[in-house]
Amino acid sequence: MPPLQFWKPGAVAPGSSLDRETENEGTIVASSSKLANLSLEAQRARLPIYKHRAKLLWCVERYQVVIVVGQTGSGKSTQIPQYLHEAGWTSESRVVACTQPRRVAATSVATRVAEEVGSVLGDEVGYTIRFEDLSNPTRTRIKYLTDGMLFRECMQDPLLSKYSVVMIDEAHERGAYTDLLLGLLKKIMKKRPELRVIISSATIDAEDFFEYFNTNSDGTDRSKDDATIVSLEGRMFPVEVCYRKEPVVDYVQAAVDTVYDIHLKEPAGDVLVFLTGRDEIDGAIQQLADRMETLPRGAPKILALPLYATLPPEEQEIIFDPPPRDTRKVIFATNIAEASVTIDGIKYVVDSGFVKLKTFNPRTAMDVLTVTPCSLASANQRAGRAGRTSAGKCFRLYPASVLPTTNPYSAMPITTPPELVRSDISMYVLQLKALGIDNVAKFDFMSPPPSDMMIRALEFLYSLKAIDDDGHLTKPLGERMAELPLDPMMATILLNSFDFRCGEEILTIAAMTAVQNVFILPQGGMREAMAEIERRKFTAEEGDHITLLNAYNAFIRYGQRDKSWCGNHRLNFKALSRAVSIRKQLKKYLDRFGIPVVSCSGDAVRLRKCLVSGYFKNAARMLPDGTYRTAREGAILHVHPSSVMFTRQPSTGWVIFHEVLETTKSFMRDLTVVEEEWLVELAPHYYQFKGGGIKKH
Repeated sequence: MPPLQFWKPGAVAPGSSLDRETENEGTIVASSSKLANLSLEAQRARLPIYKHRAKLLWCVERYQVVIVVGQTGSGKSTQIPQYLHEAGWTSESRVVACTQPRRVAATSVATRVAEEVGSVLGDEVGYTIRFEDLSNPTRTRIKYLTDGMLFRECMQDPLLSKYSVVMIDEAHERGAYTDLLLGLLKKIMKKRPELRVIISSATIDAEDFFEYFNTNSDGTDRSKDDATIVSLEGRMFPVEVCYRKEPVVDYVQAAVDTVYDIHLKEPAGDVLVFLTGRDEIDGAIQQLADRMETLPRGAPKILALPLYATLPPEEQEIIFDPPPRDTRKVIFATNIAEASVTIDGIKYVVDSGFVKLKTFNPRTAMDVLTVTPCSLASANQRAGRAGRTSAGKCFRLYPASVLPTTNPYSAMPITTPPELVRSDISMYVLQLKALGIDNVAKFDFMSPPPSDMMIRALEFLYSLKAIDDDGHLTKPLGERMAELPLDPMMATILLNSFDFRCGEEILTIAAMTAVQNVFILPQGGMREAMAEIERRKFTAEEGDHITLLNAYNAFIRYGQRDKSWCGNHRLNFKALSRAVSIRKQLKKYLDRFGIPVVSCSGDAVRLRKCLVSGYFKNAARMLPDGTYRTAREGAILHVHPSSVMFTRQPSTGWVIFHEVLETTKSFMRDLTVVEEEWLVELAPHYYQFKGGGIKKH
């Protein structure tokens, strides 16, 4: 195979400064080899942010909102909360909160900070993520948590009274909960002028945040400003950016070829490859393994490792270990590696130019994960990962002509659109109403969602009986739905479980759908066939939800104390153990609500009807060609290959599904066979019979 040809116009991309202006803070501060032998205190003093300590603390005293702009490796995530702690902002039982957009970021950075503070994780320094709280209500002074968890804390404490400072890290990613938190904090600061807010952002957004928070609108007298921007220098080495002359047909194959080329021709250094999802990553690792057999004799080996959000923590930690001698480490990662992790030793980055984003499809009225071109800001962040500890190279698998700075018609956006303007906002509307914000349309969004999405969200919440005819939250159903850490559909199902007398089973299904990869299903060959044979021992004709229920019950009976049992039956021990923990937490909610938990005693009809009571929006009918058409919007969907329904036909012709995943096609995941009549019986606001069949209302 001829070597891949890259165009090298210079050390930086056209129109891109590559001085890491748009780089977001790495949340795992893995010390470089040069600092490895220094004490923790000496390492902290070597960070670029250290010399700005006094300036930062003065700004926090002087201004209500401080927008901190810093390049990767400057130390914002780990050091600012410690500076505040040392300066007395955690005295009198007060707490400094630092939010992260991802679970892995919150846990990883909290672990590092606990080590620097000299505390046991969960004591002075702790973290809170969905279904996991490792913090002490009386002793924790520095708390890392996902932005969604801090938003939920507002429901119990609307003024966030125990926090003296709230730091919103990675704010420029503009996740839905980040935007909601920004709006809430703006309201809270009017009631609590002593509260301080720190926003960690890329410079591309810093002015937007400043204008949003600064109440001194005319700007003539800067002494009246209540917000300021602080710019930090970061640790950055030059990065040479290389482009393809022509677009590639298959970027996964091109990424593997590029890694192989780097390994043979470039000096020592690890490689970070950006792909869009687990399937692509697993496929790329397999392709690279096949190519390794053709390595010249005596050539160094390649250690290929995956990195994505659903990877078990113990496997995530492997990526930080140095590779064996005469081995080059190659990490295939999703966009989680843009900001949420900083991996030492990376000298080469291979950028596919794509990312998987959740977007709301108005035609199907569903959120879908779609592979789209990444933004210019993301591309620059990816390139910067090669310059973390030394000079590096970034190989972009696309021509420079696709950059929006050179092509005004480019499909690549300048920045990633905020999540609130491209996703179903039903859950966020529900939670805002639970906070007492009844007129959601007048909430001070930094980027307001489109009005038609707001209308759809209100309509859906009405059909779930979460809001009444006047748009107010219903009592107790709507209030309880908002309190549960589940999406509105599954929350409805769980709260309806007593009426259908199947609470035990629904608790299990809710916990199992909250974890991923319960069944270990390798691709190709005898291993795949054996895994499918093992899964059939748990398979239910009614579909995936009851199959998950069977797997959980078998695990409780046989495998909870025997990891080998899970291995023999191709079940993920860690995922099932996490499901057990989640189920216990969900049961505590039902106990607090006073909802008795009873079993359906094997009555699958009652159980499936209960699922329909929440999943009615996600109903589809099978067509003669084996595809499915959604009941209300008429979108064409396919069964995901991981579903037990992939090789089966529903006896009734109708199914409900948990979610849609869009790759080459629109795939439904987690299906259950249902009756058509149940849809109209259980969702009369959403469906009606007309002309012998189901029609939208």
